[in-house]
Amino acid sequence: MASRRALIAALVLLPASALAQRRRELSVDQLFEALKLAPTDEAARAVEAQIWQAWLQQGSPAVQLLMRRGMRNLHARALDDALEDFDAVIALAPEMAEGWNKRATVYFLRGEHDNAARDIAETLAREPRHFGALAGLSQVHEARGDLVAALRAYEAALAIHPRLPGAEDRIKELRRKALGEGI
Repeated sequence: MASRRALIAALVLLPASALAQRRRELSVDQLFEALKLAPTDEAARAVEAQIWQAWLQQGSPAVQLLMRRGMRNLHARALDDALEDFDAVIALAPEMAEGWNKRATVYFLRGEHDNAARDIAETLAREPRHFGALAGLSQVHEARGDLVAALRAYEAALAIHPRLPGAEDRIKELRRKALGEGI
């Protein structure tokens, strides 16, 4: 256990380029351990990027192609096209958490909060440590007006990724809205 912790601690100190080269040798579990131990925001961002990369590179070449196309469509706000791409990802690789997460994002952007929440639940069933899905769930709850649930979901994301970008402001705002703190 101590040697494993030392390995993980050493990983978070690697430059981002070196971490990217080592990612193929690392399990997602090790990356999550490194994420929790990241001593700086920069180190956390490097580990986070490797986790996202691992999630996106799952599945067959066809699934990866659909994911890339869906991401391009999502970034271009071609939401109908992105939805078709992520539907196809889920049909071909229903075990792939990131397909469900990306489709949840499309649903959220379309204002379809029930569908987004359903797909987030599917994401978390496949990858309970999906900090992005938990942060998304926070936004869904906030959009629905359930500020306490939004705060809880975001706190769950922070338990997994303590250096989530923008976390300090987000948690402060949610606490103010949900609990009246800091008024």
